[in-house]
Amino acid sequence: MRARCWMAVLALVAGWSSVGAAHAQTGKPELPSVRLAVGGKPAVFYLPLTITERLGYFRDAGLDVTISDFPGGARALQALIGGSADVVTGAYDHTIQMQAKGQPITAVVLFGRFPGFVLGVLASKAQAYRDPRDLKGMKIGVTAPGSSTHFMALYLMAQAGLKAEDASFVGIGASSSAVAAVKRGEIDALVNVDPVISLLESQALIKVVADTRTDEGSRQVYGGPLPAAVLYATPSFIEKNPHTVQALVNAFVRGLRWMATHSAEEIANVMPEEYALGDKALYVQAIKNSLPMYSPDGRFPADGGETAYKVLKQFDAAVQNATIEVSKTYTNSFVEKAQASRN
Repeated sequence: MRARCWMAVLALVAGWSSVGAAHAQTGKPELPSVRLAVGGKPAVFYLPLTITERLGYFRDAGLDVTISDFPGGARALQALIGGSADVVTGAYDHTIQMQAKGQPITAVVLFGRFPGFVLGVLASKAQAYRDPRDLKGMKIGVTAPGSSTHFMALYLMAQAGLKAEDASFVGIGASSSAVAAVKRGEIDALVNVDPVISLLESQALIKVVADTRTDEGSRQVYGGPLPAAVLYATPSFIEKNPHTVQALVNAFVRGLRWMATHSAEEIANVMPEEYALGDKALYVQAIKNSLPMYSPDGRFPADGGETAYKVLKQFDAAVQNATIEVSKTYTNSFVEKAQASRN
């Protein structure tokens, strides 16, 4: 009888210990209010951000997240470095570039397993286009100079033996402003994302000539898996605010799980109406086409960082001349805790 009593006490103590460990992993956020920057929020590239926001998962994690939307990822990165943002949902590429500049940032959760970027040539130029060498002399629209859409164009040009100055680049955003730039003939080609690309294709305004909306297409362009949208922050912010970062990652992992178990129609119904650019059916199709690119769990693949490093070395002199520790550009530790807390 006494032995059974002691067993019960030990079990109770063990239960208290496990609860304490869980609280230690997911403690109260140091900063209940977080400033998040993004470049082109309506793009499906950042769809997990809007899903997580609109389903109330930030609130459930004890966070009040203020989202500032910029025309492109480069501007969102500037907000982080300038101190007007705490974290960024942006492209993984920036973690490598900033390490090369001596200003490291670290990605803490993966949204996109491949980018979903598309190079399209305007219909009026399509007949003369054969390969990326024909980008020479063109005016190319990108979401913003210095953003990952810009990097895709630079990489394709470098692979074709062209230099960055062989084309000119114009920031056109990732929503209705991009569509307007094409319709007004202000550019010759563009690198952009859905739903912009699907809308332009449906109206026969562009010809798609390089497409990373699928794993196969991404590998054809980049030669391997290329991490796309992520949540990143400075190492100092992560070190000072681990519970805040954990709460953010918990919310995003929950959003990714929700997306993995719901249809394109259900996802579209959560999104703001204006994100559909006036064509809900086409928007649903664009989401459906994009679903394979989203990470189901937020984990970074072991070889993805090396692919991104290889790509950036092709055209970025700072990356070429720096010694990059790819392992320091991301961490799976917060995602692993988020997954463990679910089990």
